Amino acid sequence: MWNDHELSKMIGKDIPFPMLADQNGNIGKLYGIYDEDSGTETRGRFIIDPDGIVQGFEVLTPPVGRNVSESIRQIKAFQLVRATKGAEVTPSGWKPGKKTLKPGTDLVGNVWKEWKVSEAFED
Repeated sequence: MWNDHELSKMIGKDIPFPMLADQNGNIGKLYGIYDEDSGTETRGRFIIDPDGIVQGFEVLTPPVGRNVSESIRQIKAFQLVRATKGAEVTPSGWKPGKKTLKPGTDLVGNVWKEWKVSEAFED
């Protein structure tokens, strides 16, 4: 319903991934975001991999909106890490097409040598 009446109008198209409606609050109760007093859920976004494992989540109170572009960026990052079976990881602010990192003990404390923070803020 949110996509049909709000989100698709804001971005000019449907979102490219499935969303759930939790009319009875059962999923919200399971994830700890259901408010019994108001009968509503706090805004939550959960990234669940094909194996059913929660890889990322964000829960915000209603005054602050979510960032759909950031959600899509994170999904793409998780997909890349999964596709490489962990041989590549994505640093903070990574975007598709940008440099990835090779995990290992030699990277600990040396990420700055491999990747500059300013890259996270490039368009």
